[in-house]
Amino acid sequence: MVNIAVMGYGTVGSGVVEVIGTNGDVINQRAAEEINIKYVLDLRDFPGDPIQEKIIHDVDIIINDPEIRIVVEVMGGIEPAYTFVKRCLEAGKSVVTSNKALVAKHGAELLSIARDRNLNFLFEASVGGGIPIIRALNSSLTADRIEVITGILNGTTNYMLSKMFYEGADYDEVLKEAQDNGYAERNPEADVEGYDACRKIAILSSLISGQQVDYEDIHTEGITKITSRDMLYAKKLGMTIKLIASSKRHGGHLHAIVAPMLLSKEHPLYSVDDVFNAVFVHGNMLGDAMFYGSGAGKLPTASAVVADVVDEAKHLHRNIMTMWKNEKLELLPIEDTEKRFFVRISGNAEARFKEAETVFGPSELVTAGLDDEFGLVTGVMTEREYTEKAAKLDGILHMIRIEE
Repeated sequence: MVNIAVMGYGTVGSGVVEVIGTNGDVINQRAAEEINIKYVLDLRDFPGDPIQEKIIHDVDIIINDPEIRIVVEVMGGIEPAYTFVKRCLEAGKSVVTSNKALVAKHGAELLSIARDRNLNFLFEASVGGGIPIIRALNSSLTADRIEVITGILNGTTNYMLSKMFYEGADYDEVLKEAQDNGYAERNPEADVEGYDACRKIAILSSLISGQQVDYEDIHTEGITKITSRDMLYAKKLGMTIKLIASSKRHGGHLHAIVAPMLLSKEHPLYSVDDVFNAVFVHGNMLGDAMFYGSGAGKLPTASAVVADVVDEAKHLHRNIMTMWKNEKLELLPIEDTEKRFFVRISGNAEARFKEAETVFGPSELVTAGLDDEFGLVTGVMTEREYTEKAAKLDGILHMIRIEE
């Protein structure tokens, strides 16, 4: 029997208990051991819930119990999660977490502690919810040099942008609907400003580079400025708009960004709609691969957490996780990256398109039946060039990057 403790009995924590309770026979068979939840740590009590007999309020009970081999951290946030996880590892217990903020900030240190003690620190659910992208990078794709990893990593914003695209709805309208349906928090900032996706692409960038990528260094834009008019132009171009989190190699450098981007119908992420997430990977040997599924939600996330528990139960005395160093990776500045840009400009197209072309160079005119504005698609240029040119033209309403 492998005794485990669950720290946090919120959405994901209760999901972990449910998954183990529902699929216990299959899980035990795959682990070749019986997985037994001995403790559940939470500040609250749960009278009437069968879990109450396992509820504890003091983390030291877990840390000081030699029978606990694996600890599941699903509390969220940096503290006290970081302190608790570090103490558990130092006490000789492997740890599983779904906590992207913790992994993005302290992943290198916690992986190092686990390796030094022949333990494991696994975090599949921290990036893609139920999508097994970290397991793929850690095992299936270890023979590859990953050149590109690009994803839709936030189900809330993907749901909202899908609604805006297919129904012509406005941002405020779809945000309220997402909140009413339980897809968005009352304070949706982490999702809609891109911070959630940013932490996830920081983790993936650290894994593929082998060095610490700080999420604070990643250029991040959310979806709050996307309008129904932007969607009109996207349809006119035969494209859609998605919040993309991307990490790409440029020579000897890595560049990462989170921003709304226009995707053509040929792009593998074009048809990923609603609350689904997907990650596209290009390896120098493998070529292209896609991972698609439920990126969030109680049971998909809990399923990924329990899969990590099984992995740790099978490798109680052997470290299996790819490391990344504490040494910080300097990302290629966004100004030096190249792409095409879609630009909305106020005024009549007949009167102003030629003026815009003198600034941006040869461009494709895009009209969407609006009298007071028009759009254009630039040629390929660096972000620095775009910024310098845009400063010379009055009336720019909005810019969206094009993901090739």
